[in-house]
Amino acid sequence: MSDARGGNATDGPTDDPTRAPSAAPAGHPAGAATEASAGHPAGGAGQSGEFDLAALLASRGAERYELHTRHLNHQLPRMLHTLGFDKVYERAEGAHFWDSEGGDYLDMLAGFGVMGLGRHHPVVRKALHDVLDASLADLTRFDCQPLPGLLAERLLAHSPHLDRVFFGNSGTEAVETALKFARYATGRPRVLYCSHAFHGLTTGSLSVNGEKCFRDGFAPLLPDTPIGLGDLDALERELRKGDVAAFVVEPVQGKGVHEAPPGFLRAAQELLRRHGALLIADEVQTGLGRTGDFYAYQHEEGVEPDLVCVAKALSGGYVPVGATLGKDWIFKKVYSSMDRVLVHSASFGSNAQAMAAGLAVLSVMESEGTVAHARRMGELLSSRLKELVPRYELLHEIRGRGLMIGIEFGRPSSLGLRGRWTMLQAARKGLFAQMVVVPLLQRHRILTQVSGDHMEVIKLIPPLVIDEADIERFLTAFTAVMDDAHGGGGLMWDFGKTLVKQAVAQR
Repeated sequence: MSDARGGNATDGPTDDPTRAPSAAPAGHPAGAATEASAGHPAGGAGQSGEFDLAALLASRGAERYELHTRHLNHQLPRMLHTLGFDKVYERAEGAHFWDSEGGDYLDMLAGFGVMGLGRHHPVVRKALHDVLDASLADLTRFDCQPLPGLLAERLLAHSPHLDRVFFGNSGTEAVETALKFARYATGRPRVLYCSHAFHGLTTGSLSVNGEKCFRDGFAPLLPDTPIGLGDLDALERELRKGDVAAFVVEPVQGKGVHEAPPGFLRAAQELLRRHGALLIADEVQTGLGRTGDFYAYQHEEGVEPDLVCVAKALSGGYVPVGATLGKDWIFKKVYSSMDRVLVHSASFGSNAQAMAAGLAVLSVMESEGTVAHARRMGELLSSRLKELVPRYELLHEIRGRGLMIGIEFGRPSSLGLRGRWTMLQAARKGLFAQMVVVPLLQRHRILTQVSGDHMEVIKLIPPLVIDEADIERFLTAFTAVMDDAHGGGGLMWDFGKTLVKQAVAQR
């Protein structure tokens, strides 16, 4: 598996990828079909023509993998079957979910960072029920509803140097907005970005994506230019050309969990201002408390980006939402007249459900001290993991901030382990990390992810509401997997051989 907005896993065997559970799962959250709903047609409608979601799920839910294979991305169920990740999850709450047999799983992935408050937070659920019950005159396009203004006001309260907000529907759309605004405001065509950066997969965002595997086959893209994270000389060299509109950067890169070096963001900001270019902070994954501050750029004093992109956790895990925050002069230049009032817009942007979810999320974060809690839990988890580095020669480094932690594996020193490591690396870099992820799920019911394609890094981005018991559970499981890996045999290395065969077969 890999990261939120993309990545690869080793393809599965030639077994039938369409297999599905043989019976409808018991205890589905929507409930079993009642007598009244029994016999409803496959579409889930009763005799009266009403839509019955519970009946639809009860009658068709067991087809989930077959439906995906037939109608959606056919490689997803194939990958899940290969890794043994083809679970049937029934319900979820907080940092946990349960399968059809009642097994309790710990979520260290948070839906690729979307579930900042965990799943089904009662305050967010109530807000969505309330906004639906209010029957608001939403998305008329020719009025000004209060909820977008209220959410913008609350977001800007955490961003005192910024003035205005554009609401879209996703992280990549928030980045697209920032790229367009920066180009128009400066009158310049080119944007700088970092090697190994990830900013989304739509064409504009893909143009500032630092991972070649995502860009291959989608050219031509925009004429943007990568630099190394922390390379101030390269940044200044490109700025001297006079055509740079902005520099977009993740304060902590999602791919591999690499943090900007101390002082880099502040120094980059000064260079950009000197050359009339803008600083764009991509906080789609790092924002809203993930790294122990509301924004990750706030770890460095004096950094005040011109544009900030947020999404993911703002949704509460329910309604897609993205936001681009910016300075007043940028917005006023883009929306310079009534003729340009719709020059940049989104059909579903600022919809009432998304705004209500965002307001509820910020209310919970403020009242429950979510950011401070994330900082404490992140420090505890990181410190305990770092204690394991001298114990395991395959464990190379622990890095990150708050509850965004990278666990990197590296070449061991002992002869026996080195031979196995070399075998994996020769087949495909990243297989060892996958070997750790699989037993964490299969044996210990803990969901994690490999941080990127061809990386020996596992990224931990759990819900910000995890507690000390959850951390202890993860550490116990991770230690057991590391003990197995260093034992030199057993099921873990047998699975590694299977991955090697599949990787070689695909060449």
